[in-house]
Amino acid sequence: MGLIDDLKGKAQGLIRGNEQAIKDGITKAGDFVDTKTGGKYAGHVDKIQDGASKLVDQNGTPGHAPATEQVPPAAPGNPVPPVDRAP
Repeated sequence: MGLIDDLKGKAQGLIRGNEQAIKDGITKAGDFVDTKTGGKYAGHVDKIQDGASKLVDQNGTPGHAPATEQVPPAAPGNPVPPVDRAP
């Protein structure tokens, strides 16, 4: 097991059983940012709060999202062509 897998396992262990407290902290942090910025970035903050809350709901296991939310991997035989940056 690699270092990343070990840290992921520890994070999942900390999340389990503390989901509501973590989500409350996410909400409070977002509200704090909104207060300090005068709500200028409220839409962005809300998106981040939603994403973080979903991650907590999944017990910190990215990749276990419903199939409709997963992005399929790029086909190995079909690389994306580089963007032409000529003027």
